[in-house]
Amino acid sequence: MGKLKCYEDMEVWVSARALVKSIYAISGAPIFSKDYGLRDQIRRASVSIASNIAEGSDSQTNSSFCRFLYSARASAAEVRTQLYLALDLNYISSSECKQLVSQTESIGRQIGGFITYLQKSAHKR
Repeated sequence: MGKLKCYEDMEVWVSARALVKSIYAISGAPIFSKDYGLRDQIRRASVSIASNIAEGSDSQTNSSFCRFLYSARASAAEVRTQLYLALDLNYISSSECKQLVSQTESIGRQIGGFITYLQKSAHKR
């Protein structure tokens, strides 16, 4: 992997940004938007994924970057849980849930792969 100039070049950040857009769209639906607690929490958690990736990319060390990536991956798990809750409460359809959970799982895998890469490259030094 070549040197990244900025987090905006990272595929995982682009994917996380797209997820935020999707989460805001579904949580803006009339029935979902009235549940202020769940709506705000799922939005914050999705934003946290992209934000932690960006913040970590400016870290001085791989281990510091990994800490931010672990937080981003945990936020992805939080979003998945909140999607299931939204499904249980009939705020979203089964197909919406499945698509967004899949998108979130993919981001989690990308983050995990990036963590592995950073950990291995730190050991090569």
